[in-house]
Amino acid sequence: MSESVDFVIIGKGMMGAAAARHLARAGAGVALIGPDEPEDWANHGGVFASHYDNARITRTIDDDPVWARLARRSIDRYPEIALESGVEFYFPVGCLIAAPAPGGAFDYIENVERARDRLGVEAPLIPGDDLAGRFPWFRFPQGYAGVHEASGAGYINPRSLVRAQTIAAEKSGARVIRSEVVSVEDGPDRVVVRTIDGHLVRAGRALVAAGGFSLSQALLPRALDLAVKARTVLFAEVGADDLPIYQGMPSLIGAAPEQERSYYLLPPVAYADGRHYIKIGGDPTDRILASEPAIRDWFRGGANAEAAEHMRGLLAETIPDLRPVSTHYSPCVTAFTRHGYPYIGFVSDRIAVLTGGNGQAANSSDEIGRLGAVLVADGRLEADEYETDFAVAYR
Repeated sequence: MSESVDFVIIGKGMMGAAAARHLARAGAGVALIGPDEPEDWANHGGVFASHYDNARITRTIDDDPVWARLARRSIDRYPEIALESGVEFYFPVGCLIAAPAPGGAFDYIENVERARDRLGVEAPLIPGDDLAGRFPWFRFPQGYAGVHEASGAGYINPRSLVRAQTIAAEKSGARVIRSEVVSVEDGPDRVVVRTIDGHLVRAGRALVAAGGFSLSQALLPRALDLAVKARTVLFAEVGADDLPIYQGMPSLIGAAPEQERSYYLLPPVAYADGRHYIKIGGDPTDRILASEPAIRDWFRGGANAEAAEHMRGLLAETIPDLRPVSTHYSPCVTAFTRHGYPYIGFVSDRIAVLTGGNGQAANSSDEIGRLGAVLVADGRLEADEYETDFAVAYR
C-alpha cells in the first residue's frame, strides 16, 4: 500500500477535487486523498466536510471584485466539468441580492453594482416598488432594492460537484484514495503522506485542502490564522402540492448592516429522502471552533437550536405564505482567513495549503482549485489579475 506521484492533494472537497482535476488534465501524476461522506454523522469518529449538502448559491455578482472574478471563471467552466464527468450539478435559476437601496450608509448594493459592471454581467437594479411584483414569494423591509442576475447564476449541488470533479480527475489519470490522512511529513526530497488505513503516498509536493480541518497539527507544520465558525442551517420542507407555487424562485441573498438580519436562501431543492426543502442560513452570532476535535464534535452534535429558531423567524418574514410540512436543522462550518480570501501558498518547502472559503467559496471552488494547482505545479503563484496575493497568515 505504497505509491509515488508528482503531487498529492489532501482533502477530497470542492477545492481539493478541483485542484486534482486541473493537475491531472495537465498530465501530472496526482493522488487525491479524502474519505467519502459518513452515513452516520452522530457516531462517526473521523473528519467531515461542509460540502455534504445539495444546494449552495452560485452567482457572479458580489460586493467584492476578487470573489466576483473567482466566481465568474468557475461558472464559465461548469459545462466543461459536467461534460467531462457526465454529472449535472448546476441549476441556473438565477440569483437575487436584496439589501438597503443605494444612497444610504450601508453601501453593499453599490459595491455589488461596481463588481457587476467591472465584469460586464447583466444584472439590473430593481427598485423596492418593483421587487414584490417581480418576486412574489418574497417580502423585504421598506427601503430595500435588489440586483437580479437571471443568467449564469442559481445554485449548485456541492455533493454532485465534488463527485463530478473527482470523476473527471480520475478520467484524466488521477488516483483517488478514499481514506483519512493521519500524517504529512516534509522529507528532504519527498513529502510522505500516511492514511488511517496504512496507505503511504510519496510525492514531490503536497497540497492540503482540508477546509476547517486544516487546523489539524497532523497536516501542516505551522498553525494557520484560520477562524473556523460553527454554522446552523435550517431546512423547511415544501409539500408536493405546493411545489408549483415556487416555480421560478431564484436563490436569494439578503444583506443588512447587522449580522442577525443577513441571510441566504435557496429555492425548493430535492434531497435524497425524496422531499424538497427550502434552505436558509444566517447565524445571528459567531461561535469559534478552536481545534480539530471541536469541529468533529460540532458535526456529530445537533447544531444550534437557538440559531435555527432565529432562521425560522427570518424565513417567516421573507416568505410569509410558506407553510412548511416539516423543518429540521443541521450543522456546518465555515473557515475564515485573516484577509477574507482563500489562503493559497506554501507553508514549507514542499507542503502548500489551499483553504479558507470565508463562506463564499462553493461557487468559486473550481477557480480556487486551479490556482492551487498552479501553485504546486509551478512552485509559486502569479495571479496578477486578482487584487490580492492570497498570502497565508499564521497564528
